[in-house]
Amino acid sequence: MVFLFISAFVVGLSGAMMPGPLLTYTIQKSLTTGWKAGFIITAGHAVLELILVIVIFLGFDLVLRSNQAQIAIGIVGGILLVYMGFSMILNSYRNNINIQKQDGSAGSKNMFLSGIVISLSNPYFLLWWAIIGLGFIMQSYDSYGVSGATVFYFGHISADFIWYGLISIVIGSTRKFIKEAPYRIIIAILGGLLIFFGFKFVIGALASLLQMI
Repeated sequence: MVFLFISAFVVGLSGAMMPGPLLTYTIQKSLTTGWKAGFIITAGHAVLELILVIVIFLGFDLVLRSNQAQIAIGIVGGILLVYMGFSMILNSYRNNINIQKQDGSAGSKNMFLSGIVISLSNPYFLLWWAIIGLGFIMQSYDSYGVSGATVFYFGHISADFIWYGLISIVIGSTRKFIKEAPYRIIIAILGGLLIFFGFKFVIGALASLLQMI
């Protein structure tokens, strides 16, 4: 079981360290709200992964793997990320953002929900769980039953919490040294990255749609 946990942790860490929209959003919110952002966002991400594990056990992995589902997720999720990216750039240009700490239950709730929505908007994330994640989960279940699947899940999300938490702590602790002008530029660049990921998802979905026609 210890080996299973370590294996799940390594697999989870390899995915968490890859640049993507969730990492981009975590950096942006860490600059805005401080070191807690990564943990709150990851909590939403972890809840979605728990739901996916349950859904996979119920046999809905075939739905997640279907071309129709991947196309729909790619288009809708991509558009959402593009919208978020443009909003960040526009707010930076208009100087509607500041580096002052923004605490509060409302902000935490928004970041938690965003952790779910941004993860859900990524078709590669869902496809990973429907194919690769399914294999790991079933192998864990076959070896140790429900306990094995549970250990794999916690090993996997531990990697997410440690990586995104570390990123959030480093950025959240050093943001006070960043001046306003560089801060606005960083936010605009992060917005551009979200737009890039968004268009990538949409283009990939449309290419798959054309192949089906």
